[in-house]
Amino acid sequence: MTQIPSPAEELRLLDAELRQLDARRTVLLTRRAWLVHMLQPPVPPPAPATRRPEATAPGVQNVLLLLGGILLTIAAVAFTLVGWGHLGITGRSLVLGAVTLAALGAPALLLRRGLRSTAESLAGLGLALTVLDAYALYAVALPDTDGLGYTAIASAALAAVWAAYGLAVGAVHRTTDVRTAATGTPEPSAAGTGARVPLRLPLPAAVVAAQFPLLLWAAAAAAGAHAITAALLVTAAFDAVLALRMPQRSVRVVAAVGAYGLGGWGTFAAGWLSWTAAGPSAAARAAALLLLAASIALTAAWGTPKTGVATGTATAGGLITVVAFGGVLRTCLPGEWTVPGHLACGIVLLAVVRTGLPEPVRRGFALASGGVQALAVAWALPVVVITLLGPVGLVGSVWSGAPATARDAVTGDLPWPSDAVTAPLVLALVAAVLIVAVRAAQWRPQALIGALTLTWATALVLPATLELPYVAGLSAYGLTTVALLAYAHRTPPRPTALILALLTSLSLAFLALASEPATLTVLAALAALFAAAAPRTGLGPVAAPASLAYATALACAAGASLGLRPEHIALLVLVVPVVAALSAPRVDDVPTRVSVEVTGAGAGLVAVALTVTDPAMLATVLALCGVIAAGTAVREERRPVGYAATALFVMAAWVRLAAWGVGDPEAYTLPVTVPALLVGAFRRRRDTAVSSWTAYAPGLSVTLVPSLLAAWGDAHWPRPLLLGAAALAVTLLGARHRLQAPLVLGGTVLALDALHELAPYIVQVVDALPRWMPPALAGLVLLALGATYEQRIRDARRVREVLGRMD
Repeated sequence: MTQIPSPAEELRLLDAELRQLDARRTVLLTRRAWLVHMLQPPVPPPAPATRRPEATAPGVQNVLLLLGGILLTIAAVAFTLVGWGHLGITGRSLVLGAVTLAALGAPALLLRRGLRSTAESLAGLGLALTVLDAYALYAVALPDTDGLGYTAIASAALAAVWAAYGLAVGAVHRTTDVRTAATGTPEPSAAGTGARVPLRLPLPAAVVAAQFPLLLWAAAAAAGAHAITAALLVTAAFDAVLALRMPQRSVRVVAAVGAYGLGGWGTFAAGWLSWTAAGPSAAARAAALLLLAASIALTAAWGTPKTGVATGTATAGGLITVVAFGGVLRTCLPGEWTVPGHLACGIVLLAVVRTGLPEPVRRGFALASGGVQALAVAWALPVVVITLLGPVGLVGSVWSGAPATARDAVTGDLPWPSDAVTAPLVLALVAAVLIVAVRAAQWRPQALIGALTLTWATALVLPATLELPYVAGLSAYGLTTVALLAYAHRTPPRPTALILALLTSLSLAFLALASEPATLTVLAALAALFAAAAPRTGLGPVAAPASLAYATALACAAGASLGLRPEHIALLVLVVPVVAALSAPRVDDVPTRVSVEVTGAGAGLVAVALTVTDPAMLATVLALCGVIAAGTAVREERRPVGYAATALFVMAAWVRLAAWGVGDPEAYTLPVTVPALLVGAFRRRRDTAVSSWTAYAPGLSVTLVPSLLAAWGDAHWPRPLLLGAAALAVTLLGARHRLQAPLVLGGTVLALDALHELAPYIVQVVDALPRWMPPALAGLVLLALGATYEQRIRDARRVREVLGRMD
């Protein structure tokens, strides 16, 4: 049966209907978008930005009032200083008194009306006028009075008047507030509840004025430095009381600034007096001042509610107490006991930590004690550095003779501090404090580490400090190393002790360089000691390489002691890499095994360095190192060391050939090519995916390329002939086994070698040809290429036409 319509016709009809549906869909979507746009509410235009005022009304008010008060004050000063002489005594008194009373009385009325800012401005003017009144009184009635004394009395009187004025205004307004609350008829106020707040300026101003009376009085009385310092500290105590007791925040801030400023000034002055005191009496007087400063700080720390401020203030009080008692001890004891005396005072502070004082105070005392101990350790640190690094200077004078004492061996040309006799005591005391005082679980491990380090430092500096004999100093260092290694082998291991043991052993090794017997004995003992500690858990990664390093140094020292030349000492040093290569497989700990192998490799480099001046011995040492590396490469996990072994063998061969005067490149390249080709063949047998370029190209290139370069510069025939024969053999082997790399490399070298040999004849033939022959040959070549290209294009066009005619 024939389908009507046909499939092609039905497909055409479906396509036409789909196109019509797509067109209709586009029209409907456009109409829908227009309707949505019409139904949306209109967006109003953005309102113009209103310009905000750049200053607020209260700000403008305050600025105006401030400027007004300043201008009135300047006018009053000008009137007092310039226009004073135009009025009589009565007129002057009446004018200045009336203005002062008006300026001081107006704020009370203004506060009742709620004009607080204006009242503050007039109050400030009134306070300034009282200062002018005091000056006027001095200038008119008391011109012959001492200026400093009058200023002290005037500042005290002004402080009292200003304080009374501030308190009186506050009392009046508290009464007004009570009356207003009882009647229920509030006073008219422009500032809401602002009338209920007293003036803020008089009381802080009174505190500022109170800073001067005692200090000026002491200066006026020509008192000594101790009295002036006492005046500073008493004023600071007064400020501290105000800062802790006054309810107004502005008064507390001003008083706190005064307490810190004058208290710090007085404390510094008292500390200077203590430091410069020539005897116990002067030191005791300075200590009394320092204790006054400390009591002020501790009282403030006790009373302040802020934990951080209380802790810091208590810390300062503790440090000042230490300086006070330490200054007295300084004048009673020899000079070298100054630091231990202060340290003892700092340690005594820890007794307060376990009392019932508030926690911030106890924490501050603990911090003060810790600061004193840290400073004491810092004072002893240069002695530790000299003792630890001083023996390095013996490298320049090896086996010059054993010195008389350990201090001579340590210092050399370095000066020994004159007051360092108490350095071991300081270090030991701080270590004991860390062990005894720090009991908190979170700080106990760090305290033990610090105590161990300080104990080690004590043992390190003790022989030089006591000027023990040289041998006794070596023994002390050795016993310290043994003790640290024994302590490091605890559960869990102690890395700090192990590191300190290594540092002590290094210092001991350098210290022993002064004497030949001491060098041999110490190096042998250290090698055996660290070898015995290496099997211990956790000690191997450091102890094992240390043992091998000391064994290397022992081999060098033993060879030098026997009078051997450096290149012969290298053979003794090679014993260390052999021992490392033999012992590494028996070590189960991976870090220890790696460290042993790395140290053995380092000893091999030392042996090589010893033979650089003797090529024949250098070749021997390189070959022996290659044997050691090859033995290591036998292990499955160390197979990559085989490359190093090959390189060592090759370098040994090269050095030997150079020593024999061989100049042919093949003698140097063939020892590389043969093992490289063997390795490549082994890789292709194990992995068939390895290409011939990876397996054979490096080995073939090492010999073929240098030989080709040498052949091009060789005027004789044996080298090119042998190179051509070798290249032909490589090419045939590549063709036989279908290997790309030998085929390409061998063929290229063969062609270039043949070209080198035929070059003279080619030149003769070219000279014999006519000059038109090369262009003609080039033209023929181009024509042939063009014809071939055209033929290819025509064939391609025919194929396309045939495919186009296919149904």
